[in-house]
Amino acid sequence: MNGTSSAGKTSISNELINQKEILFHHLSIDDFFNNFNEFIDKKFPNFKPTREVDDEVIAQIIFDPIASYYYSTIKLISVMGLNVIADTVIDNDKRFNECLDVFFDQPTLFIGVICSKEELIRREQIRGDRQIGLASSQFDKVYCFDEYDLEVNTEELNSVECAEKILGFIKSNKEYSVF
Repeated sequence: MNGTSSAGKTSISNELINQKEILFHHLSIDDFFNNFNEFIDKKFPNFKPTREVDDEVIAQIIFDPIASYYYSTIKLISVMGLNVIADTVIDNDKRFNECLDVFFDQPTLFIGVICSKEELIRREQIRGDRQIGLASSQFDKVYCFDEYDLEVNTEELNSVECAEKILGFIKSNKEYSVF
């Protein structure tokens, strides 16, 4: 599932995990990044950089390899014959193309989890556990991809209805065309 922060990916994932028809396992890109941040905080509690580093440089050094590790872990679980829900933010061509390369030989249903920018901003402010402005900053980058096998709009459907729509698509045996 691809969508911005606060789009509803994790809520839908939880509903898919809780249903009893098809067994799913859930991996979120947040888990991989949060584990890295926890590692740094524990390993280097007094970590104070002496210079600013550009976000692009940080992405090349840390974020891109973590994303690659995340995609490889998803593929491993899939190769093991298990259904995995990938809860991610694909925000550039490099990551999208990496997904294409990694998942080309796996059955992959590419789902867009969408809602309006205004709703994302509202959710972000209510949640209190997200950096304010993150969803808005991701919006144009994430939603420039429009080649999904299925889209669910979390402004129009609740997480249970989104999960039911996804399950219905899976059970319909329609072909997955993106990957």
